Amino acid sequence: MENKKNSPIGIFDSGIGGLSVLKAVRQLLPDEPIIYVGDQAHVPYGARSMAEIQKFSLGITNFLVEKKARLILVACNTASAASLKFLRSKFPWIPFVGMEPAVKPAVENTISRIVGVLATPATFQGALYASVIERFAKDVTILQDVCPGLVEQIEKGWLNTPETKNILRLALVPMMNKGIDTVVLGCTHYPFVIPLIQKIVGPEVHVIDPAPAVARQVGRLLSDPLQQANCKKSSGLGSTEYFTTASTRDFEALFPVLGISAGPVKKLNWLEARLIE
Repeated sequence: MENKKNSPIGIFDSGIGGLSVLKAVRQLLPDEPIIYVGDQAHVPYGARSMAEIQKFSLGITNFLVEKKARLILVACNTASAASLKFLRSKFPWIPFVGMEPAVKPAVENTISRIVGVLATPATFQGALYASVIERFAKDVTILQDVCPGLVEQIEKGWLNTPETKNILRLALVPMMNKGIDTVVLGCTHYPFVIPLIQKIVGPEVHVIDPAPAVARQVGRLLSDPLQQANCKKSSGLGSTEYFTTASTRDFEALFPVLGISAGPVKKLNWLEARLIE
């Protein structure tokens, strides 16, 4: 009988953004084997159709299932908005964790009752986001911006360039002028520019990164008494295997820029709707 405890956590994103969530998962679960897939051949997902995003998400999930993943984390707000319900219906035996903009904690903590949300067009158009707003933000003003070009800047590792700063200023300054005291990051790429965001908005504006809460949900779904006891004896030796559908060299070059622990990066190719090593 297969030992599920030795099976990996599968994590995927349109590119490198999900590494911000992987980092939080690794901090919480240092001994877990992890497989990460970045579909950089198709990044960004944000402007693509829901049907196209579902097709990519299904192909990646099939690959992770073949790799015996025992839980799959959709570390991409856009893919979660487009595909999470669809994937759960296709793979009912696998637990999925997805991303949703952290509007609830923002609403609970805002004093000005004005909250800014940075996300992609597909995330804003999805039913998941609409549901979150309907449930938690009825008496709060929500200001939105899609930050055109920001994902592409982060994919190149350009975290603190004048162009990146300008994209963020165009999004954030109008929100600040309207009185925001909280910014929600609705794309997993965006935590990598939190220092720049904080520099623009100042210390009085709270920036919410959902990754730690998502990591805790992964931990809850995987936890059992034995695992909890073993956490005190953690070796911190959990393996991480990275895959990209684009250049492995470019992916590897981003590890030090993003502050991510390096590991082997392997190339995947799309063959129609399937991923092939």
